[in-house]
Amino acid sequence: MMEASEENHVGVEPSEEEVPPKEEQGDTGDGPAHQGEADAVEETDQSKDTSTPPQSTGTVVVLGSNKTPASEKFQRVRKWSITKYKCTRQALSEKLGRGSKTVDLELEPRLELLKDDRQRYDHMTKLAQLLANQLAQFSVTQKSLGDAFTELSSKSPELHVEFGVNAEAQKYLSKSTETLSAAIGAFTADMNTLVNKTIEDTMINAKQYEAVRIEYDAYRVDLEELNMEPRDANTLPKFEDAQKDFQIQRDRYQKIRDDLSVKVKLLEENRVKVLHNHLWLLHSAVAADSISSHSFLEQNMRRAEGLKNPSMDSSSWLEES
Repeated sequence: MMEASEENHVGVEPSEEEVPPKEEQGDTGDGPAHQGEADAVEETDQSKDTSTPPQSTGTVVVLGSNKTPASEKFQRVRKWSITKYKCTRQALSEKLGRGSKTVDLELEPRLELLKDDRQRYDHMTKLAQLLANQLAQFSVTQKSLGDAFTELSSKSPELHVEFGVNAEAQKYLSKSTETLSAAIGAFTADMNTLVNKTIEDTMINAKQYEAVRIEYDAYRVDLEELNMEPRDANTLPKFEDAQKDFQIQRDRYQKIRDDLSVKVKLLEENRVKVLHNHLWLLHSAVAADSISSHSFLEQNMRRAEGLKNPSMDSSSWLEES
């Protein structure tokens, strides 16, 4: 019997399913407490494999990032509101004649002259455009009249010469007027570019300069008012902040003033060159149209006088009777 039992013990090997790894670790004799520590170690290893960042550190960073943009946005809105109030107060005081205003004696007269020139150039351009449109319509009417003369010339043998020379004159003048209208249209397009793009761009910069100037004067007046107050522990920090803001606005004002001054000088030079070329081109087109039309009409008249109408030589029915 002992041999049989030994054979059974030796011949039957336990499988892996019957003996799990946790039971083997439990055979060390530590009991359930040790088994819990092993499970905790296993969970820690799994967390390392998934590469999950610690939740506590991520929470602190998120809270900090949420607070910073809100506070910055609040500060920007607060600063914008204060600046807007100061600028509005300064603009109203200038309109009422109570506030002081910074005036650039070199730049601002040139801006006023440029504004006046822009209005005059715009009026001239509109008149030139109106003339080009009227000439285009006149050319169409001349061509239609020439076609009517041609038709009557073919249907009226006794007035064939008279209708013929008028038809040629109107058709020639129609082409000449169309050419002149195109030349004036080109002049108008160039003037529109000068007035509505080049000069207008400078005027936009002038408006920006005026806005910066009002803001600069607002901070200047604020600093002057604080400078008149007595210095103490409460007013000194305000005075220092006002002085820093004033210096920032002063640098900004000087920069945009210098940039605008350079731009106005370049515009004046460019304006003279552009107008010089385009005005001579327009005058040449008008002169060429007048000379060519006059020359053609003289030649047409001499040719018409040389032609004889046979119907004019025949006697009338009264003479025959």
